[in-house]
Amino acid sequence: MIKIEHLTKRVQTSEGELVILKDVSLAVNKAETVAIVGASGSGKSTLLGLMAGLDTSSSGDVILDGHRLSELDEEQRAMLRGQLVGFVFQSFQLLPSLTALENVMLPIELKNDERAREKATVLLERVGLGERSHHYPNQLSGGEQQRVAIARAFASEAQILFADEPTGNLDSATGAKIIELLFSLNKEYATTLVLVTHDERLAKQCHRTVRLVAGEIVSDEINTETAPQAALEGATHD
Repeated sequence: MIKIEHLTKRVQTSEGELVILKDVSLAVNKAETVAIVGASGSGKSTLLGLMAGLDTSSSGDVILDGHRLSELDEEQRAMLRGQLVGFVFQSFQLLPSLTALENVMLPIELKNDERAREKATVLLERVGLGERSHHYPNQLSGGEQQRVAIARAFASEAQILFADEPTGNLDSATGAKIIELLFSLNKEYATTLVLVTHDERLAKQCHRTVRLVAGEIVSDEINTETAPQAALEGATHD
């Protein structure tokens, strides 16, 4: 579903060139869950942005479901994201002028689906916010806003879900509930999930943990307790 080939990202600073990612290669299979972990500044969020086509690399390439991003212009990448990708951010990124229901309806309406309200209502009920659907983001707690963001991410029926520190702004108890919900929906929808996190407990719930240090992958480990049997057998043969 996702293939990364020799990805490098450099930026110019007042002190010269800074290499954020260096020759990163990675493959993620359909319906697999992968955690990207590492210290602050290791390049995790940059890698996620490049994988999602939100940014462009200095060299190397990203292939999403067979589409090579380097061959697409900005408009084509945006269209591909609309077809394939859902997002969950640390800061929720809800539109403040829209109700919870309208936020979840938005990606469905962008696909000209006449059942947008019906589908969004079902998803809000699924995340436990059926009675809060007409509230605006500033009327919701952080945990409730993240539930809306998760409902919105799945509303587009995305094949790939990217999550950047999805529990970063939440207390541990609320964060645990959000993670349970995220993985439950992900399993239900058979989505490919790539998430960035500082939380090792969260990472262990994914099939694989990819560790970045100073912009390079230093390990890519299968989590034996959560990975599908086929993945474990493949790792054994390797």
